[in-house]
Amino acid sequence: MIKNFEWPDDYGNPEWFMEDRFGLFIHFGLFSAAARHEWVMTLEQIGKDGYQKYFDNFNPDLLDAREWAKKAKAAGFKYAVLTAKHHEGFALWDTALSDYKITNTAYGRDLVKEYTEAFRAEGLQVGLYFSLIDWNHPDFLVDGYHPERNNKEYIENHPGDMESYTKFMHGQVRELLTNYGKIDYLWFDFSYANRDWGDSVGKGREDWKSEDLEKMILSLQPDIILNDRLDLGRGVGTPEQYQRNARMESGKKQLVWEACQTLNGSWGYDRDNLDWKTPEMVTKLLIDTVSKGGNMLLNIGPNARGEWDAKTEEILNRVGEWMWLHGRAIYGCGASEYDAPADARFTQNGNRLYLHLFSWPYRTLLIEKLGGKVAYAQLVHDNSEIKYIQDEGLSGKRKSHKDLNAEVTEIHIKDKFEDNSLLVTLPVQRPDVLVPVIEFILKD
Repeated sequence: MIKNFEWPDDYGNPEWFMEDRFGLFIHFGLFSAAARHEWVMTLEQIGKDGYQKYFDNFNPDLLDAREWAKKAKAAGFKYAVLTAKHHEGFALWDTALSDYKITNTAYGRDLVKEYTEAFRAEGLQVGLYFSLIDWNHPDFLVDGYHPERNNKEYIENHPGDMESYTKFMHGQVRELLTNYGKIDYLWFDFSYANRDWGDSVGKGREDWKSEDLEKMILSLQPDIILNDRLDLGRGVGTPEQYQRNARMESGKKQLVWEACQTLNGSWGYDRDNLDWKTPEMVTKLLIDTVSKGGNMLLNIGPNARGEWDAKTEEILNRVGEWMWLHGRAIYGCGASEYDAPADARFTQNGNRLYLHLFSWPYRTLLIEKLGGKVAYAQLVHDNSEIKYIQDEGLSGKRKSHKDLNAEVTEIHIKDKFEDNSLLVTLPVQRPDVLVPVIEFILKD
């Protein structure tokens, strides 16, 4: 667990977040009916009139938030984040500030209410995603991301009033933090003040009035944690769709962060996208992230009827099986002070050191700087003992673990090891799990 981390004093305590490590991201909205991209409105430059068909026909009649929550728990997730409103401006709650909301569709129910209640009932921490951008609002100033960016008539008739828009936007955030109980995590998306399209520029903290928004949030929900997309330089770091090669740090302190990944190449439901990550790849991404002191927020996109498609369930079922057996090597763990061997990762929680083997070595594995420090070793999935030899000091004398196979000792004791190395003896047959894990219980 991270102890020496940088975090704003007035934000809620993020220790639960760093303990949980594995979160579910749910992208759901009118774009789910388009079924080709959550940014379909701007990628295809669909105006409000053209987008209206998705609102008029939206009816996720098979949606059951209780089933979502049960599936999330079974897959090993500890917290979740639902897109309460994405860039299209469609609210998944019964907002009093707009008619563009889920309760005005054929579905007619408040999904944010159902989601928060269902996920809390299953013991998961509850998070909400909120888009700072709103392409449906008439006062939102057109910029290079806006669907109407090339529509001169629209631009002339909608000069934009960010003061008015920001008041509206703050009001919607207030609703979410007032009417749905304790919200553990508020996930904003996104600031882009450095963008310049020539005829328009991006938006950031001054446009959103981020400091005022932050103060309001903390006055309503003092225990909440926020991500880093308000353009204030603080909050949970959120690298998206790539894997970091190192920890996130500020000086000697580690940062609180989560890697945001999709199951395929899209955040929203994309019927024709076949770029699915395998269960093994998802598991390795999670392990790699935790080994660098981060969380993983893994996204799914339910279809327009509110169901998780078969491929999503297939992948998450396999990941859930692995998490059921190996959860203790993820939950509560963080980066280790020790360097893992090639094609492996270490996670650590106190005196429990976990070696995740991305490839399976033949018979033996040498780990430097761990000799003399191990009291016991076992495979995590079945708690079966793993034998080892420890190098203790400069003398070159090695103390064998009792009952260590004499043949292995005879062969390997003659090899030249670095001082304080640990030689682990492995079964020839790789365990039938997505990623085998060895637990080393370290000496006091």
